[in-house]
Amino acid sequence: MDACARISSQRRFFRTGATRSVAFRRDRLRALLAAVERHESDLLDALVEDLGKPRVEAWASEVGHVSGEIRHALRHLDGWMRPQRHRAPLIAWPSVAWESPEPFGVALIIGPWNYPAQLVLAPTVAAIAAGNCAVLKPSECAPCVSSVLARLVGGAFDPDHVAVVEGGRDTAEELLRATSDIVFFTGGTAIGREVMKAAAEHLTPVILELGGRSPCIVCADAPPAVTARRIAWGKCLNAGQTCVAPNQVFVDRRVMDAFVGELKQALHAFHGGDALRSPDFGRIVNRRHFERVCALIDDSEIAFGGRRDADTLRIEPTLVIDPPADSPLMREEIFGPVLPVIGFDDLDELLERLREEEPLALYAFTDDRETERRILTATRSGGVCINDTITHLLARDLPFGGIGASGMGRYHGKAGFDAFSHRRAVMRRRCFPDPPFRYPPVRTSLDTLRRIMRWFG
Repeated sequence: MDACARISSQRRFFRTGATRSVAFRRDRLRALLAAVERHESDLLDALVEDLGKPRVEAWASEVGHVSGEIRHALRHLDGWMRPQRHRAPLIAWPSVAWESPEPFGVALIIGPWNYPAQLVLAPTVAAIAAGNCAVLKPSECAPCVSSVLARLVGGAFDPDHVAVVEGGRDTAEELLRATSDIVFFTGGTAIGREVMKAAAEHLTPVILELGGRSPCIVCADAPPAVTARRIAWGKCLNAGQTCVAPNQVFVDRRVMDAFVGELKQALHAFHGGDALRSPDFGRIVNRRHFERVCALIDDSEIAFGGRRDADTLRIEPTLVIDPPADSPLMREEIFGPVLPVIGFDDLDELLERLREEEPLALYAFTDDRETERRILTATRSGGVCINDTITHLLARDLPFGGIGASGMGRYHGKAGFDAFSHRRAVMRRRCFPDPPFRYPPVRTSLDTLRRIMRWFG
């Protein structure tokens, strides 16, 4: 079945109303959980094959994360679906008003290659919980995971409810032309613009989870050893191929030497001094991206690491100290295990430099609440994590999403349910009584009307 036919078939199924009941949603979420658990070993094998992910890391960041999202949705679904009461206008007395979360219809979910299981299935959890049908398009750059997802979903769902459509860019473009009811896209900013253009042709709402050069700010009061370990961990996760990975670290020069020393020690301790052979370190997804990351450091003065293996597509964690402001390392999203470390002398000057940025995440290391307040006030980002990296994504009810060039819309937990729901406003009024004051001819003076409105607010 082609893309247009698949979406049309799902729309017909959605219009039967079958997906709306809480019982159906719960049943399908349980079916997804069972399928994820049944295919766990296959998913982990595929993640090793496509990205060289260590199995523990792959389980924690992909399979376990999705299972947790499903269980969280099952625990809270009744409350999420409950209508919310609102005050009705005086002119409509006696009446009641409420907003009711309703599904959009058919959701198109286009996933990326860096977390190819999590970033397809986690939005799917939200779409099912909200009562939608869903067409899933995994990344062709992770073909083994894409194949497992097709089997996983195909064995658990009627394709008229949830289906996987495999293929490349042409398939994604065909799906975008097929007029779904909401599009959820995770990927790069440039492709995100194309997705938004295609969706605009049909006035289809979009949720865009894009990239961003997520900065770390290390203040003078931050403990160097703990700070270095947490930043190194966030950078090394998935070999740096994480949309919220630290992209650059800005360090107060008063603690620069101590911090860099601790960062080198942490990286050495993580992988025994040889990340190229470490079982706990992944690889770059394909040769094109491997060569792109290598090009970023070919002309750089490397302070640590820098070795690479073209046969295994591995690049060891690499530190570059104070690269020029106009270098690609400072202008691009690195998306690899390369970390520029830049000293700063004045926090306010640094914040002024960062003011124009709108990254997906911002990390600040300080124990001073006034410094924290200054950073939060002066910057914009999709999310912020104080004294850690990446772990804010694990808070089930903390919305995750970007701003500006790093995306629009939010998900995880209830935010995901809301993202895939239309908040329909409803007011019900009795037919009687029907006082005549609102109908012509006018019986109330303007001054009296003003006083009434001020009184009732």
